Amino acid sequence: MTYTPFFVHGADRPSRWLITCDHATNTVPPDVNGGDLGLPREDMERHIAYDVGAYEVSKHLGEILNAPVIAANFSRLVIDPNRGEDDPTLLMKLYDGSIIPGNRHADDDERERRLNMCYRPYHEALAQMAALPHAVIVSMHSFTRQLRGREPRPWHIGVLHTSDERFSGPLIQRLQAEDDLCVGVNEPYTGVLPGDAIDKHCTAFGRPNALIELRNDLIADHAGQREWAERLAVTLQDALEASDL
Repeated sequence: MTYTPFFVHGADRPSRWLITCDHATNTVPPDVNGGDLGLPREDMERHIAYDVGAYEVSKHLGEILNAPVIAANFSRLVIDPNRGEDDPTLLMKLYDGSIIPGNRHADDDERERRLNMCYRPYHEALAQMAALPHAVIVSMHSFTRQLRGREPRPWHIGVLHTSDERFSGPLIQRLQAEDDLCVGVNEPYTGVLPGDAIDKHCTAFGRPNALIELRNDLIADHAGQREWAERLAVTLQDALEASDL
């Protein structure tokens, strides 16, 4: 099969929403170290390689909202699509205690090759889709409940945002109204990361957006993925209505 660096679902769906998933898969392209970064299977199946469950939630959410979905088809360990090209963490050699053997000797030429093979085609396609009139962009991610040697994280869901809170503000308020949720605001990560996908495709153009982080143990199976997609669809629609965008 011919390798493709991204997937698009429902390109012609007419919704205002655009769902993106930067860390959708743990795929290592055949032309990168023979399709193997040298990590054991258990490492490639955990959060260091991709956002567990996020792609499935994204696809379900796109179907419910009748919205297009774009997802990157390469592991964040190959090259991270949610980093700027000048970010020192763009091509990781050590992540959450795991050394990535296939990246150990990756030099500037290899970095450029991976940018051209994976990163740039994804961002070019995303840029075209994000330019839809009146688009509201939701970037779906997941996070691990506990990093090695760290305290467990309490949040069920996090919303990351920049100073533009036109949509993220109402979304946070709507989520915080749910009694059963612990909601992180710019947790477990900051929403301000120069050069990341939101900065590149939303902040730079004044497009309303939110980056959603779901705790990955909550979306590890089909039932959890469907449940959260259905829940988020209602929440997102309510927040958009409240935002008056």
